[in-house]
Amino acid sequence: MNNTIVVGIGEALWDVLPEGKKIGGAPANFAYHVSQFGLDGRTVSAVGEDKLGTEILENFYEKKLYSMIERVPYPTGTVQVELDAEGIPCYDIKEGVAWDNIPYTSALEGLAKQTSAVCFGSLAQRSVVSRETINKFLDAMPEGNTLKVFDINLRQGFYTKEILCNSFKRCNVLKINDEELVTVSRMFGYPGIDLQDKCWILLAKYNLKMLILTCGVNGSYVFTPGNVSFVETPKVEVADTVGAGDSFTATFVAALLKGMPITEAHRLAVEVSAFVCTQNGAMPVIPDYLKERMK
Repeated sequence: MNNTIVVGIGEALWDVLPEGKKIGGAPANFAYHVSQFGLDGRTVSAVGEDKLGTEILENFYEKKLYSMIERVPYPTGTVQVELDAEGIPCYDIKEGVAWDNIPYTSALEGLAKQTSAVCFGSLAQRSVVSRETINKFLDAMPEGNTLKVFDINLRQGFYTKEILCNSFKRCNVLKINDEELVTVSRMFGYPGIDLQDKCWILLAKYNLKMLILTCGVNGSYVFTPGNVSFVETPKVEVADTVGAGDSFTATFVAALLKGMPITEAHRLAVEVSAFVCTQNGAMPVIPDYLKERMK
């Protein structure tokens, strides 16, 4: 195992789908895919002292997914997921749950000090406890070449301008999709310009190393100061899109940490994400032919 520690911090929950329940939450999806590329992926979250919480811990153990998951006196998170005709998920996310109450512990601070890259979103920041834990974790990470990836993941109404602004300032890589970019630019007051110009504005305003813009079937972009990479989205038979974005982020981060150039990391991330779309669920095993590209 490569000893580069990569952390997904935030929600751990059950997606309750029409056909049954599946473990969900972007942080676990992200950490799992990172670990498939040989890095030390860890999930940080909280679950309840209940059967659903025990099942999450057992599932991560079976997947050999290392985690720092506290048990807290709140119910384990659940999300009712319904898929529309195109396989696109709609979410009903329960509130006042365990992952809203992730405690900041000395063990977590110790982990932060060893972390090379972290991915966090806006959803787990809806409650003050988890928001403060995420902020303290980011602050405790080493100075220098660490990657702090804000995968914005806007869900329902669980975000505010203040939370987004603070996260933009604390991250150095922003990942956003085209719909989220429209929402953000309305909130921040530059709605009239095209998507690429919005990306350049955010990149400069928040002094980001990179901004990743995904546009579904219309491809994806990676903006860095003075440069942009574009990769078309492959046409595949979609089973469901759950977790595809997390696999993209995980692959991209792992590739950068292993020294791949941005354009190659971007291309591989697109191919892995397209593969995940052909599979059911968020955590399929990535085939060897894709893993071997990251040697």
